[in-house]
Amino acid sequence: MSQTHHFKAHSCFIKGEKFTLISERAMYYDKIKALLIADLHIGKVSHFRKNNIPIPQAASQKNFDTLELLICKWKPKKVYFLGDLFHSFYNKEWDQLTFLLAKYSKIEFILISGNHDILHQDNYITAGIRCYDNKVIGPFLLSHHPEENEKYYNLCGHIHPGIKLKGEGKQSMKLPCFYFGENQGILPAFGSFTGTASIKVKQGDQVFAIFKDQIISINTEKKGKD
Repeated sequence: MSQTHHFKAHSCFIKGEKFTLISERAMYYDKIKALLIADLHIGKVSHFRKNNIPIPQAASQKNFDTLELLICKWKPKKVYFLGDLFHSFYNKEWDQLTFLLAKYSKIEFILISGNHDILHQDNYITAGIRCYDNKVIGPFLLSHHPEENEKYYNLCGHIHPGIKLKGEGKQSMKLPCFYFGENQGILPAFGSFTGTASIKVKQGDQVFAIFKDQIISINTEKKGKD
């Protein structure tokens, strides 16, 4: 691609494994050279526009441009979509996604099916996407919905996690974030036309907020009394 982009990244360790958090709301699993992306909701813009809700088409193109930039930058062997890859029934954005993925036929694309992934199986086969309900990679269980598992650490999407940050005054803002608890990690929604839901954070959790192109590590430890 002729476009250039300066990704901001932040390393973290989960279950002793190194991950790179990327400001474009994706994770890179260093050991296996895999990108993990949740809740793209491709097709959502066209779905809304079809129902006479005036959403700029540029919001759709941004998803495709960012996805391709990630692939070109990180050169993954595999890309795991953690559910809600496509928002609803078939529309022209699916053809655009199929064309994009075909350009990178050496990469294995895997979908962990979410509640919005309702297209016919033939569509995924044509796009070169392998589908699973969930999948184990190393010490991790990949799923769309959060799952409790005694054996594996769960990495998932669905929630669209966000965290509220407060300033010195009364001002505050809610930012999308990566959340890693004791047994479960939740990725931010990748889609440019998605909201956020506030998450409950406990002491010791790892939380990384995304502000514009920055990744901000949030201190979750309790402050001692002076």
